[in-house]
Amino acid sequence: RRKMNLKSERRGIHVDQSELLCKKGCGYYGNPAWQGFCSKCWREEYHKARQKQIQEDWELAERLQREEEEAYASSQSTQGAQSLTFSKFEEKKTNEKTRKVTTVKKFFTASSRAGAKKEIQEAKAPSPSIHRQASIETDRVSKEFIEFIRTYQKPGQDIYKQCKLFLDTMSHKRDLSIEEQSECAQDFYQNVADRLQTRWKVPPEKVEKVMDEVEKYIMTRQYKYVFCPETTDDEKKDLAVQKRIRALHWVTPQMLCVPVSEEIPEVSDMVVKAITDIIEMDSKRVPRDKLACITKCSKHIFNAIKITKNEPASADDFLPTLIYIVLKGNPPRLQSNIQYITRFCNPSRLMTGEDGYYFTNLCCAVAFIEKLDAQSLNLSQEDFDRFMTGQTSPKKQESDSFSPDVCLGVKQMCKSLDLLSQLNERQERIVSEAKKLEKDLIDWTEGITKEVEDIVEKYPLEIKPKSQALAAIDSENVENDKLPPPLQPQVYAG
Repeated sequence: RRKMNLKSERRGIHVDQSELLCKKGCGYYGNPAWQGFCSKCWREEYHKARQKQIQEDWELAERLQREEEEAYASSQSTQGAQSLTFSKFEEKKTNEKTRKVTTVKKFFTASSRAGAKKEIQEAKAPSPSIHRQASIETDRVSKEFIEFIRTYQKPGQDIYKQCKLFLDTMSHKRDLSIEEQSECAQDFYQNVADRLQTRWKVPPEKVEKVMDEVEKYIMTRQYKYVFCPETTDDEKKDLAVQKRIRALHWVTPQMLCVPVSEEIPEVSDMVVKAITDIIEMDSKRVPRDKLACITKCSKHIFNAIKITKNEPASADDFLPTLIYIVLKGNPPRLQSNIQYITRFCNPSRLMTGEDGYYFTNLCCAVAFIEKLDAQSLNLSQEDFDRFMTGQTSPKKQESDSFSPDVCLGVKQMCKSLDLLSQLNERQERIVSEAKKLEKDLIDWTEGITKEVEDIVEKYPLEIKPKSQALAAIDSENVENDKLPPPLQPQVYAG
């Protein structure tokens, strides 16, 4: 128990729960991919910025066109071709523009794109079994969606028609950027939900169920086109994060102040399950299924903390443990999965609920790993630099250095000896600091004494004798012999 208290005192990882919310103050969960906004506020900001950019582009195009026309007109007048009418100028300009556009389009014809994609596919060399498995899964999901939609009769037919239309539209929008494709998907989600509520009067709880099936259907079919597309730097970010996590292989639970004891068999099983869930996220194709893997992983983490501490886990316990799980598991294509969920998940799932909370924490964990430093790990900068460069490594846990058949008592004994060694080093440091403090106090006392002596020597204190006080009227008088004799009383006879 004391050990846990020591860990909590030196905790370097803390995220206020208010930091997980949208920075616009709407109350929904924010996301680093949306610059701290929630899905709704981010789309509003994105549309504002996009409209502003479009307006600026139009103004720039108009200005360049005017300059081009003025330059062309002046050049023609200089050459004596004033007879050239404005209509001929427009015709020539149009022909030149058409020629340029045709020339540019040659580089982006369907055949060239198909050839490029074919070369890329051949370079990746996926096995035929993977394609067959994807095709089988797509067929299965399509059949399940049709069976589900049939139960809704006319609303179901309408939604199925809208989904087919969306898929046909997206097949012609492969050249759009991934952000624009994400906007199309988000608009589609919003339109379908509004259509169910306003036109078909479907209850809200059933709307969520239908939207889950719609997302599953369209994203299973769109997955290979929109997950980690070649037009983005998602793959580059994946490699950077993977390299960063590998460089941090030396980080121990004690450095992160993780309140989890893997010596407890049940806790160790929970840790393994959490790592399995976060790795399994990459095998899913639907954003909701990927979110479910994150949620299962997080619940295993909470259970592991609860068993170790014998009390419910707090948010300050959860985030360091999630970071440790990510470092230990090094999930494949982590950034691609986060970006895919952010772009194509039903936004209502990311803005509220436990899925949104756990996903936001995962984004924070990845951001922390990217910015991890010595202070957050309670290390000196020298030790951190040595560990990162591989010059040395921290002491391994005893459970890693023993063979599996060693009894738990021996492991616990070695762990206790290591703890005593650490306490001994700490005690030595405390004694050294105490001696230094004692010396400082002695030096300070001697310095003050010397200053006082110097002042006394410079300004000596002269003490004069007291002057003799006047004799009081009732005090003893040494000259009594000079006084007349006292009066004697006279007695008279009665």
